[in-house]
Amino acid sequence: MTARDAGYDDFLDAVEAGEPFYLAGETGGWLPPRRVDPETGAADLEQRPLPATGEVLTHTLVNVAAPDFADDVPYVVAVVDFGPVNVTGQLRGIDHEDVDVGRSVALAVGRTETTGDRVLVFEPA
Repeated sequence: MTARDAGYDDFLDAVEAGEPFYLAGETGGWLPPRRVDPETGAADLEQRPLPATGEVLTHTLVNVAAPDFADDVPYVVAVVDFGPVNVTGQLRGIDHEDVDVGRSVALAVGRTETTGDRVLVFEPA
């Protein structure tokens, strides 16, 4: 069993519960497990709801993966704009040839084929 990463796993729990959030500070927004504003060092980050959908900014098809994802290939990794934050994760439920920049997707939690660990995924919105 993988050790629990309090900030990251709390975020995954929130996504699974349908209550994704980001952390906002003076200079921007971030995802857990960030605990301080990287520019100011301020630790008073405010938890705010993450928008329900985002738009694909960029994506790539992975054919050769790190060992923890070896059985998952091929898969698509995307960076998605959720307004205050960009989120990176696997794109599922869409054939890689049908992925377009600007496509609307929703954040979810999936599991890797290789290890069964939870990962952030995007699904068609």
